[in-house]
Amino acid sequence: MLKECQQHGYFRQETCPVCAQPGRFLMNDRELDHLGRVMTGILRHFPEKYGLQLDPQGWVSLPALARAIANQHRGYHWLRVHHLVAIAESDPKGRYEVRDERVRATYAHTVEVELDLPTDNVPEALFYPVTTDEAGIVLEVGLKPTDRRKVHLSKTAKDAQSAGRVRTPEPVVLRIDARLAQDDGLVIMRAGKTVFLIDQVPAKYLTRHEMPPEEGTPAP
Repeated sequence: MLKECQQHGYFRQETCPVCAQPGRFLMNDRELDHLGRVMTGILRHFPEKYGLQLDPQGWVSLPALARAIANQHRGYHWLRVHHLVAIAESDPKGRYEVRDERVRATYAHTVEVELDLPTDNVPEALFYPVTTDEAGIVLEVGLKPTDRRKVHLSKTAKDAQSAGRVRTPEPVVLRIDARLAQDDGLVIMRAGKTVFLIDQVPAKYLTRHEMPPEEGTPAP
């Protein structure tokens, strides 16, 4: 469920993680899950289905977004701006950014946007999962976007491994020399809490990362 603590903000559990107070109820788990899916769909993929248009950097007005969702889904006649802000600010993956009565998705767009995300504090190495069949060709030709506008890199090898398991039980994790890539002028942006974006990754920055037992599957 989603609640609000007057002192410590929005949270997704029974009591505030800071002061242990019950807080004010905003929505149940079913509503939170569905509204989160609707928000990401609009902000990443199909704003036009809700009569909305993202600006060039991916922003949309929060009041307009709340009205559009309530108009399309009559069960959400109660939806207000603060509900959407609560979803965005409590999201564990940092999938949204809220600023000046506007909101946008920070990554995973299929619509064309020009994100102006931070480029500082990028780790020296980032990671990306591929299947066993893909590993050889990717190491040879590099990484390019497929169904998204940019290549999405993970902050840690564990993050990449978890993301890769959506597609294959035992993903191969590739290491990206982010420091060298930035030194060579490639732009890497911070998006969310564990996701970084880049237009493409030439093969010269890629190596295969061997997951040690403590990072991946225990050794036999």
